[in-house]
Amino acid sequence: MLKGVYSLIIAAALLTAGEVHATGKKHTKKAAANVATSAPAAKAKKDEGHFEQWKEVSSFISEMVSKHGYTEAELKTIFKQAKYIETARQLMRPAPAGKPKNWKAYRARFVEPYRIEAGIAFWDKYTDALAKAEQEYGVPPEIIVGLIGVETIFGKQTGGFRVMDVLTTLAFDYPDTPTRDMRMQFFRDELENMLLMSREASLDPFVFKGSYAGAIGWPQFMPGSIRKYAVDFDGDGKINLTDSPVDAIGSVAHYLAVHGWKRNLPIAFPATLALNEKSEQLNTALGKGLQASYQLQDLKAIATTASSEAPTNIQYGLVDLQNGNDATEYWLATENFFAITLYNRSYFYAMSVFDLGRVIAAARQK
Repeated sequence: MLKGVYSLIIAAALLTAGEVHATGKKHTKKAAANVATSAPAAKAKKDEGHFEQWKEVSSFISEMVSKHGYTEAELKTIFKQAKYIETARQLMRPAPAGKPKNWKAYRARFVEPYRIEAGIAFWDKYTDALAKAEQEYGVPPEIIVGLIGVETIFGKQTGGFRVMDVLTTLAFDYPDTPTRDMRMQFFRDELENMLLMSREASLDPFVFKGSYAGAIGWPQFMPGSIRKYAVDFDGDGKINLTDSPVDAIGSVAHYLAVHGWKRNLPIAFPATLALNEKSEQLNTALGKGLQASYQLQDLKAIATTASSEAPTNIQYGLVDLQNGNDATEYWLATENFFAITLYNRSYFYAMSVFDLGRVIAAARQK
């Protein structure tokens, strides 16, 4: 049965093109100390792989043997095949300092004519599946459509890296950043899930293709998310996020529902500041993180919305969307907005999903 769960993922993944699309998902992102060699030798190993000789990989293998009953020999055989992917490592480096965030520029990458047209076609084709997902999980079609459109342009850009290669590279040689240790642990956890997923399916782990961060399929799920949240939504007995848009629709809705999505709750309303942008009270409200913790009445002294549709009996968080040298946009966001940020921890990402879905929904009515 488990082999059936993943078999179609693999069959389609083998056909994936080399172009990579990712949305900065970092669920959801010393080197010498991780390698039992001198620096010159370590460079040679990186060029060729040879992960089975790395000290930290040996420790990881021992953990997998202890926790999951693998043999040392089988894991060493797997890691001998893994390739070091410098491209993935470089793409994980943070953007150069000094360049201001620009919501309008970010939005323009995703809310654009090609995605809108593709989104209309996708929605028209999978109307029944989208309606079923809303009925079962409470997530409306425009959010599912917007998210899949932002992630992969409706399956057109799912990534061409071997997932085992990028996960191994990032798990043991993540670039030197302030969050390096945390990110390496994240990718080690995903590497563990990748190995378990392939073993459960009795498949070679190297047949899985995905993004430079190791995300797979139409919704760009990491291996751990596939194991926890992916669903067989088309009822064919298999979970297939690479070749079944219906499974992708159901899996996205299930993921959001598990992560706090509330049925029939609105998402966000444009806001106007009632305070100076340098006020301490405003900074406190913006510093609450990815959560809705204010009543509308409590926010009146900080920011208000002109929308008469904003309910007074729910909680909100204040969101700022910086626009470079132009004025910052402010929004009052509900728990559903923050549920989207748990798919990708970015206000820009969540708002682009919201906006793309709204624009596609409006275009379908014309």
